[in-house]
Amino acid sequence: MENQNEFSSIRIGLASPEKIREWSYGEVTKPETINYRTLKPEKDGLYCEKIFGPTKDWECHCGKYKRIRYKGKICERCGVEITRSKVRRERMGHIELAAPVSHIWYFKGIPSRLGLVLDISPRYLEKVLYFALYIVTDPGDTPLEKMQILNEKEYADMRERYEDDFEAGMGAEAIKKLLQDIDVFQLRDELNAELENATGQKRVRLLKRLDVVDAFCKSGNKLEWMILDVIPVIPPDIRPMVQLDGGRFATSDLNDLYRRVINRNNRLKRLLELGAPDIIVRNEKRMLQEAVDALIDNGRRGRPVTGPSNRPLKSLSDMLKGKQGRFRQNLLGKRVDYSGRSVIVVGPELKMHQCGLPKEMAIELFKPFVMKRLVATGAASNIKSARKKVERAQDPAVWDALEVVIKDHPVMLNRAPTLHRLGIQAFEPVLVEGRAIKLHPLACTAFNADFDGDQMAVHVPLSAEAQAEARLLMLAANNLLKPSDGKPVTVPTQDMVIGSYYLTMIKEGEPGQPKFFEDEERTKEISFEDVKARINGKYTDSQFLCADVDDQLASEFSIYKSYKIYRDKDEAMMAYQEGSLGMHSPAKIRVSKETEDGTKSAVIITTIGRVIFNNPIPQDLGFVDRTDPALAFKPEIDFVVKKGELGKIVDKLISVHGVSVASVALDAIKAQGYKYSTVSGTTVAVCDALIPAAKKTFLEEAEKKVDEITMNYNYGLITNDERSAAVIKAWEDCTNKVTNELTSNFDGTHNPIHMMVDSGARGSTAQLRQLAGMRGLIANTAGKTIEIPIRANYREGLNILEYFISSRGARKGLADTALRTADSGYLTRRLVDVSQDVIIRDDDCGCKEGIVVKAIMDGNRELESLSERLIGRFPLDEVKDPNTGEVLASPDEMISKEAADKIVAAGITEVKIRSLITCKSRHGVCRKCYGSNLAFNEPVQVGEAVGIIAAQSIGEPGTQLTMRTFHTGGIAGGEDITQGLPRVEELFEARKPKQYAILSEIDGTVRFEEVKKAQHIVVANNETLEEKKYLVPYGFRIREEITEGAHVVKGQELTYGSKNPNDILAILGEEAVYNYLIQEVQFAYRTQGVDINDKHIEVIVRQMLKKCTVDDAGDTDLVAGTMVDVSAVDEANDQIDVRIAAGETGLKKATRTPVLMGITKASLATDSFLSAASFQETTRVLTDAAIKGKVDPLIGLKENVIIGKLVPAGTGMDVFRDVDVIPSYLSSDGKEEILNLEQLQKLLTNNASE
Repeated sequence: MENQNEFSSIRIGLASPEKIREWSYGEVTKPETINYRTLKPEKDGLYCEKIFGPTKDWECHCGKYKRIRYKGKICERCGVEITRSKVRRERMGHIELAAPVSHIWYFKGIPSRLGLVLDISPRYLEKVLYFALYIVTDPGDTPLEKMQILNEKEYADMRERYEDDFEAGMGAEAIKKLLQDIDVFQLRDELNAELENATGQKRVRLLKRLDVVDAFCKSGNKLEWMILDVIPVIPPDIRPMVQLDGGRFATSDLNDLYRRVINRNNRLKRLLELGAPDIIVRNEKRMLQEAVDALIDNGRRGRPVTGPSNRPLKSLSDMLKGKQGRFRQNLLGKRVDYSGRSVIVVGPELKMHQCGLPKEMAIELFKPFVMKRLVATGAASNIKSARKKVERAQDPAVWDALEVVIKDHPVMLNRAPTLHRLGIQAFEPVLVEGRAIKLHPLACTAFNADFDGDQMAVHVPLSAEAQAEARLLMLAANNLLKPSDGKPVTVPTQDMVIGSYYLTMIKEGEPGQPKFFEDEERTKEISFEDVKARINGKYTDSQFLCADVDDQLASEFSIYKSYKIYRDKDEAMMAYQEGSLGMHSPAKIRVSKETEDGTKSAVIITTIGRVIFNNPIPQDLGFVDRTDPALAFKPEIDFVVKKGELGKIVDKLISVHGVSVASVALDAIKAQGYKYSTVSGTTVAVCDALIPAAKKTFLEEAEKKVDEITMNYNYGLITNDERSAAVIKAWEDCTNKVTNELTSNFDGTHNPIHMMVDSGARGSTAQLRQLAGMRGLIANTAGKTIEIPIRANYREGLNILEYFISSRGARKGLADTALRTADSGYLTRRLVDVSQDVIIRDDDCGCKEGIVVKAIMDGNRELESLSERLIGRFPLDEVKDPNTGEVLASPDEMISKEAADKIVAAGITEVKIRSLITCKSRHGVCRKCYGSNLAFNEPVQVGEAVGIIAAQSIGEPGTQLTMRTFHTGGIAGGEDITQGLPRVEELFEARKPKQYAILSEIDGTVRFEEVKKAQHIVVANNETLEEKKYLVPYGFRIREEITEGAHVVKGQELTYGSKNPNDILAILGEEAVYNYLIQEVQFAYRTQGVDINDKHIEVIVRQMLKKCTVDDAGDTDLVAGTMVDVSAVDEANDQIDVRIAAGETGLKKATRTPVLMGITKASLATDSFLSAASFQETTRVLTDAAIKGKVDPLIGLKENVIIGKLVPAGTGMDVFRDVDVIPSYLSSDGKEEILNLEQLQKLLTNNASE
C-alpha cells in the first residue's frame, strides 16, 4: 500500500463548484450555531453534527447509539455518523448561493484578473458587480456592442427602443455569462497577433492580459470559476465556539461572517420565490456580494465589517496573513511538547558539554522515560502505577531512575532571540537543586547570554536519531567556531581573562625576585629604585625584570642580574606555596622532557605563574619554534596573556588538536582563570581612577586658545563657520592630550582599572577617559558638535549644564538601539527567505569559470586581505610561484592557511577561484564552489544548508551596525554617505542610492555642455564616433578628475556618490556587479569591526542574480521577453547542444540578459508558492499561484516545514534517508562478514541459547 504522506509536489488551483460540492458533507442552510439551552449543535446550522460529524466520540446527536461498537453506522433518527469527533476538524460543508457572486481576490487584487480577461477597467467592473451599471451580454442584432456599459437611463432607453432583441445584465451573473462566452485559446492567439505591432502603454497592457489568459490556458482552470456559485464552509473545529465563565460564549469571527452570508442568502431565496420587485432583489444580491467579500477578505473593499467593539472581523484572508496568520504562526513555528524554560545562572564548575538542569524540571521532561525505566527495573508493576510514582516524586527509586535516564540523553538549550545557529546547542544535563538552569560560562558568547535575569528554554530530543544528531552535531563542545568567519566563539571573557592576565604578568616587589649587581662577579648589589633611575624609562619594570633584555642591560648600563634557581617545577611550586617565591617573579627553573634519546633537561627563566598557566596547555601550538634547539624547553605561553592572546591560543588549540582536546584545555583555562582572578583580589575604588595632574594646565591652554579664536572672530578676521571649526578642534586636541597623559600615567602600573582595560576583561580606553580624563565634546540631536565641552569626568562629577548636555546622547543611544534591533531582524528574515533553498547538492558541478579575488582596500587601509579571501576556497587553475614555478595550490585541494600565506609571500596579488556566482548546480551549489565549512574548518558536506547559514551570518551582527547617515562635517555641499545597516539594506535590495554616481557607458573624452541652465557631461569616443550625454542633476558634484578633455573608461564614475548596482550590471556585466556588492557589504561590516566571510555574501548575491530575461529564444521552448531562471536557459541551450551533436543543423541557442533583483523581490519570485506566500503579500501570491495552477516542487526548506516533511538538508536528504542497514559480524579471525537473514537468525538463536 502506498504511503499517503509521501508526495513530491503540491498543486494549487481554482476550485470549481463541482469540486466544492464534492468536498462537502452537506449544505448549511441555517445561521444558527448551537442551542443555548442544551448546548447541542442545531441541525443544518453552522455546527450541525449531521454534516460535520459528532461532537463526542462514537455518540450520535439523539443519543440512540453510544460506544465504539456502532462505528460507521448512521443513526436513522438524527442522521449522524458514529465516528471520532476529530472529523469535525476535516469535514467541510457548503452554501448554495441563490445568485452568483464574484471572488474579491480576482476582482479587487492588483492587477484585477477579471478586468484583464474581460478588458474592462476595474472602475466599471466594480459598478457592474455592485449593481450600479448594466453590461451588454448579448447584443443580438442591435447596434449595441458586447460588453458595452449602460447606466440606468441608457438601459431604459435601449429597452424601449429594441425591446427584447438584446440581453444586458448586472452583477456577477452577467460577468459569469461573459466569462463563459470567452474561448481562452482563441483569445490568446488574438492577443499574440495584436502584440506583433503594439508599442508603449498598449503593449504593456497586452502583455499583462496575455499573462493572465496564458495562465488559464496552461492551468486548465476555467474563467467562470472566478465567480462563485457555491461557498465552502470550513470545518467547525477550526472556527470554534467556547463557553466563558459567565455562561456567555466567545466565538470565532468566521462564524459571524458565515452567518451574515447565510442570512442574506436565505432572504434572497425568499424574495425570489415571492417574485419581489427587481430593485429589492438587486439590493439583496448586492448585500450578498458584500457579505461574501467580507467573508473572504474583510476590508479589501469599502469599510470593513466590524464586531461588537468596532473591531474589524477577521476574515479567511486575515487568517493566513501576517505574523499571526496561519503560515507564520502555526506552520513555520509550533509549540512543542517536552520543553521547559527557566532563569539561567552561571555554572563555572560545569564541563564544556554540560548544563545544569533543575530536578523538578528534569522529572517532568523525562517523565515517559522514567516511567519506562521504573517498569523495566520492577520498581513499578505497570505504567499506571509508574505514572503515580513519578507524579508524587517521593520514592527514591524515581530519582535513581531519572539519574540513569538522563545519563546519555542530551538536551537542547535555546535563548531567544536565536539569531544564528549557535543560539540552540545541546548539552548533557546534570541534575541540580533549585529552580534555575546552569549554563557553562564559555557558552555565553554564542547565546549572547548574561546572568541579569535572562531565561532559556530546554527541549528534549526524543528519537534515537534526534539524540544522535544532538550529540554529534549540536553538542556545545563540538561547536567552538563561529560559522560566520571561522573564528573561535568560546574565547574566555571577563573574570577568566583577568585571571589569566594576573597569572602571566611580571611584577616587581615580590619575594624571590631577581637581584641586580654592578659587576659581573655579582658582589655589589644595587637596589631596584637605583636600577630604575639608571635606566631612566628606557624599559618598563616588567621588561627589565624578565630575561628578554638581560644582554642589553649588561652592555648598555653594566647592570647584571642573578635569579633564584630551582631544580624542577615542583620545587618552584613548593617555594611559591610557602611564600619564598612570588607568583610574578622571574626565576630559573630546570625543565626536563622525555625524548627518544632518554630524558633531556634545560634551565629556563620564567615565572611560577606562567608555569601554572602552561600546565593544561599542549606545548606544540606553534607559538614557539620547536625546531630551534635553543627553544626546545621554552614554555609555549611565555608572554602576558590578554583577551586577544587567549583568542589566538583557542584558535591554535582547535586547529592543531581538534575540538575534543580544545574543549578539555578550555575547561582548564576557565577553571584557573576563575581561581586566580579570585586570588588576584582585583577591586575597583574611586581613587583608582587617577586624574592626570597636567589636566588643569591643558584646560587653561585650551581656554586661552578659544579666547584668541573668539577675538579674531570679533575683529572680523574669520567667519563664523571657521570660528566654530577652530573651537571644536582646540577642544578635541585638549581632550586627546588629557587622554594621552592619562594612559601614559597608567602604563606599567598595576592599577586595577588599568589591568581590567589592558587585559581586555572589561571596559575600554574610551570609558577610562570618561572616568578619569574629560568627557570632551558632545554632538546634539542633529549630529552637529556642540562647542561647549564637558570638562569634568565622572570621578570629579558633572555640573548641571554638563549633565544636561550629555543626557541627550544617552537617550538617542537607547532609541537607536531599539530601532536597530527591529530593522536588523527584518533584514535577517528577508535574507533567510531569499537563500533558504541554497543547499550543497553535488560534489562538483564541473564549471570552468570562476572569479578573480584580490585584497579589499579602503584607500590605503586593507579591509580584507587576499589570504583571508583565499583560505578555504578552491582555485580554478593551478597557482604557481611566478619566480620558481612551484605549484602553490592545485584545483583539487582546498587552500589552507599555509598555502594562502605562501601565495601572498610569492607576491601574487590576485587569484582566480571557484565561486558560487559561477556554480552550475541546479537548485543549490556544489562543494567545490563553496569550499570549507567554517564552523568545522573542513570541506563542506553535501546537504549543508549554506543559504540559511549565510543569512544568519550576515543578519546576526546587524544589530552592531550603526543606523546613522554620516554628515561630512563643515563642508558645504558635502554628500551624505549612507553607512551601516541602511547601506547593507540598500545593497541587498539593489536600490538606487539617494546620491548615486553617474557612470560612463563608453570609453572616450569628456566635454561639458550647458543646455537651458542645466549642465551636461558628454563622453565622446573618436574611434567609434559614439557619444553619450549625461544630465548632471542639481546638487550632484562632478568628480575632480573629470575635467574638459579628460579621458574616461567604460564604467568610470563621473560624479560623486555611490554606484547604482543596476548600472554596473548593465555597463560592466555580472562579475563586476558581483565584486562591487561583495566589496561594499564587506566595507559596511568591517568598518564596524565585524568579520564575515565572503562566501556568505556570495550566496545572497547568487540568489539576487538568479533570474534573467530571454532576449532571443532561438530554437528552444522558451518565450522571448519573459523572465526565467538562469539555469532554465542553460538547460535549454544544453538540449540544443545535444541536438547539434546528434547531427541537426541550423539551430540557434537562446540568449539572455542578467537581471539584478533585490532580496524581497527575489524571494517573491521563487518557484515555490508556499515559500513566497509565507514570506510577504500572502493573498497576492496565492491569487497568482491559483490562476496559474502552480506546482510547488518542495525543493526548499520552508515549503517542507510548512507541510510537515523532513527538510531536504543535512540528514533529511534522500542520500541519508535511503540507507539500508546490513548486519555484519566479526568472524573468529577478525574479518567482517556481511550476513544474510538465515545466518543472522542462526547466530542470534545460538547466542540466545548460550
